[in-house]
Amino acid sequence: MTIKYPHIARCLLTLVFLLVGIFAFSQESHEAQLIKSHRAEQNPKTKFLRLLALGEYYKENNIYRADSIQEVILRKSRNFDDSLRFNALFFSAEVALIQGDNQEYFRKILACQPFLNQLNSDDVLFKVYRHLGYYHSTLLEIETADFYLKYALKIAKRNKSNAKISEAHGHIALNFMQVNQKDSALYYSNMAIRYGRRSADKTILAKAFNIQAQIYDFFGQVELSVAKNFISLRLAETVQNTYLMAKFSRELGQEQTTILNLDDATGYFKRSFQYAEKVHDRRQMALSLTNLAQVQLERDQFQLAQENTDRAIEFLFPLNDFNGLGESHNVLGMIYKEQKKYDLASTNLNTALVYYESTNNREKIAGVYHNVGTVFQKQKKYRRALNHLNHSIEIREKFGAQNQIYGTYRVIAEVYEETNNTEKALEYMQYYLDYVDSNTTLQAATKIAELSESYRSEQRERLITSQADSIERASQERYLSQTELENSQLRNNLQTYIIIAFLIIIILAGIILFYRWKQTKLNQERKEAEMSQTLLRTQMNPHFVFNAMSVIQSYIYENDITNSTKFLVNFSRLMRLILENSPKEFIPIQTEIEILNKYLETQKLRFEDRFQFYIEAEDDVLDEFSIIPPMITQPFIENSIEHGQLHTVDGGFIKISFAKADGMLTITIEDNGIGRKASRINKKSSAHKSMAMSITRERINNLNKKYRTEGYMRVEDYDNEAQTGTKVLIALPYTVGTNTQN
Repeated sequence: MTIKYPHIARCLLTLVFLLVGIFAFSQESHEAQLIKSHRAEQNPKTKFLRLLALGEYYKENNIYRADSIQEVILRKSRNFDDSLRFNALFFSAEVALIQGDNQEYFRKILACQPFLNQLNSDDVLFKVYRHLGYYHSTLLEIETADFYLKYALKIAKRNKSNAKISEAHGHIALNFMQVNQKDSALYYSNMAIRYGRRSADKTILAKAFNIQAQIYDFFGQVELSVAKNFISLRLAETVQNTYLMAKFSRELGQEQTTILNLDDATGYFKRSFQYAEKVHDRRQMALSLTNLAQVQLERDQFQLAQENTDRAIEFLFPLNDFNGLGESHNVLGMIYKEQKKYDLASTNLNTALVYYESTNNREKIAGVYHNVGTVFQKQKKYRRALNHLNHSIEIREKFGAQNQIYGTYRVIAEVYEETNNTEKALEYMQYYLDYVDSNTTLQAATKIAELSESYRSEQRERLITSQADSIERASQERYLSQTELENSQLRNNLQTYIIIAFLIIIILAGIILFYRWKQTKLNQERKEAEMSQTLLRTQMNPHFVFNAMSVIQSYIYENDITNSTKFLVNFSRLMRLILENSPKEFIPIQTEIEILNKYLETQKLRFEDRFQFYIEAEDDVLDEFSIIPPMITQPFIENSIEHGQLHTVDGGFIKISFAKADGMLTITIEDNGIGRKASRINKKSSAHKSMAMSITRERINNLNKKYRTEGYMRVEDYDNEAQTGTKVLIALPYTVGTNTQN
């Protein structure tokens, strides 16, 4: 349909984008406030909550930034409780869904399942079960999806949340649509609209009407689908949800394309692109370009159509939106078909098929098989054409919109006609004509045109009313401003005195707090310095140094150049590492492992390889460059060797493991020495072991105070029954540094 008064349409479009621009300015101000409050916050938990609020804002107003911030939110959430970690993971899953990355979305939704047991929250249960329902519905596991969605509905009803009840009904309706149960789908979509009206959120109601529009479109009732989507679009415009405005405009364009109303379709696709561009939603921008290319294909504008599909693919590829990529390559294949570039057409259609297979999108797969059949028809490869066309029908009989089958019947009739099989051609053409006679889609164009004109008239009236309201509000605001100015002058003096008094109190309180903080910091630094010196003396155990010198001396007397050189190199490197790293608060875990390796290699040489040692670290601990207080494990390893007498035990070993668990760095030291009971008989070992344990406990206590964690140190027997061997368990705050080595 063409617009009779194009100059009026241009004015209306200008006014719409002017109002959207004003709204965008207010949105930018809100964004600045969120960023400012996040940067100013000092409390870690509150700061994280404000970061999450910023992410939720971006999810509706700047999809690109929502995507860029999600990894930061996930990483920072590891330092907090399960509730915040769930919210961060769920936010990231929703961002993946908006961007069309179904694989990442499904992975993160499945990762949310463990939180069902950890968090006793109906809100968490509803969110996870609702999305699990969508997940299984997408995989065409209809019964499993129905179970999860109805459980979500039960939770929503228990909480008497009209918005959640509407959302659950809507997804149950879509699940019934997947298996062509039209009556059930429409019943639940009506329930979604009913509860959407009861909620105060017009966005929920807009989504409910849009779900019903999808159902009508699925079953070929385009006129009703357009009517429902016009309501959805009006509601989205009322709340200025630009993301939904882009989505609903694009769907209206697709419906206009179905009835070959190409002028209106083009307008809706361009408007969708502009809305999506405002919220930096590259996926919807790409989908709008793909839809626009379909219109240009209908008009034989092949160059423009190809440029738009190529541009869409550039947007979609980094997003991993396989459904979107499938659609773009499908359209590109049909463009090449119309240009008689059949090899390129087949290549792109096969690429589309691969993408759709990866998402199990059976309806779209059926559409691609139909298109491949038309390519083979053009090449006069009739047998292959019939195979693909019949395969398309087989898929649609089980999945998808069955009304789409009749278009395939018509192509099959044409193939039989071209192969002079008149009987079959008439049979399939009759199937197609029966559908045309009973279907209202082809007669709906006039009614849809009337709906479009009604929508445009209503939009004009809303703009005029909005302008009149704006003028009235401006007049009232001027009057109120004058009154406020008079009243504010009376309040200013009193406020000034109050502010001055308040500032004085704050300054005094700040001075007191700063003084106390300074004293606390000095005491902490003094304790750390004393501990560092004590630690250094502990590491530089004179008995170990003396014994090491004796071993080197014995190698020299025996003229054993190889072992003396090896021992001396290890020993000197060990001493250097200890002296360099003892004063530091933290060192990379790789450096700690090197110190332990050198120390154990030196001891192993000293005791002539009469014991073995093993050092293990999880990949996450190494890959994330975790850091650790220097040589916190060495005193216990020394105890294992010296007082556990590993060299006297048959098959003696010592094993050190580093792992990440529940946000903590866990260290396990195990040996099969003589054990604590036998070691206590040797009185001279008691003082050294007691000092090592006391120092380590004090270091862990200081770390707990600093990082507000619950680290610990426990010592137990390796073999509880025989009371032999020793097992030391240490838990420290998990912290990460950078990829540097000392």
